[in-house]
Amino acid sequence: PTPRFTVMNDHDRMGVLAFHLRLAPELFRVLVPGAHVMISSQCLVSHLVAQAFGMAGFEVRGQIIRVVKTLRGGDRPKFGHEKFRDLSVIPRSCFEPWLLFRKPYEGRVIENLKKFGTGALRRETEERPLPDLIEIPPARSTERRLARHPSLKPQALMRFLVRASLPLEKGILLDPFMGAGSTIAAAAHLGLRSVGVEVDSTYFKMARRAIPSLAELELNGVTDET
Repeated sequence: PTPRFTVMNDHDRMGVLAFHLRLAPELFRVLVPGAHVMISSQCLVSHLVAQAFGMAGFEVRGQIIRVVKTLRGGDRPKFGHEKFRDLSVIPRSCFEPWLLFRKPYEGRVIENLKKFGTGALRRETEERPLPDLIEIPPARSTERRLARHPSLKPQALMRFLVRASLPLEKGILLDPFMGAGSTIAAAAHLGLRSVGVEVDSTYFKMARRAIPSLAELELNGVTDET
């Protein structure tokens, strides 16, 4: 747990950096060449995450920006919200950045794809490449009833990202912070192998119950939350 991003002090920010300085080398150690890492972040701390992964040897491959209008921000000055009603101390956040990193591959991309099945991202279709700007609403009430996790990611989003991450449907997808299992459920829905790790026993039990049901959900293009 961290404080609200807008009130983090230097100690809090160094804690974020220190955590990812521990995480990134461990991921670099276990991932095959060409494997991608996707991390949901926030604009006020994403530079710290990118710094840690760059220092570990990962290539920075950009971001996938998810447009989402439910995030905080745009607050008026504390104790001055009446006097300064036309001011905000920070812009209202309308996007969620998913940072994208890649472990350097061996030789050329085509050779790495043949050997490990990694090094590229799967296109949406043959004609349409993977976009870096997407608009997917929060998890629907049906999903939240199955997995009551405070930061549950919607299946529409996780299936989009998971499908892209294993371009030839080879290998194993790893989620070291599984939560209620939305990533693992997306992999199961797509018929991909995956491993989920969760340190909180409550959420681990929740994930074991929720994953089969989340994986079976048919979205059918429904985007409302009813």
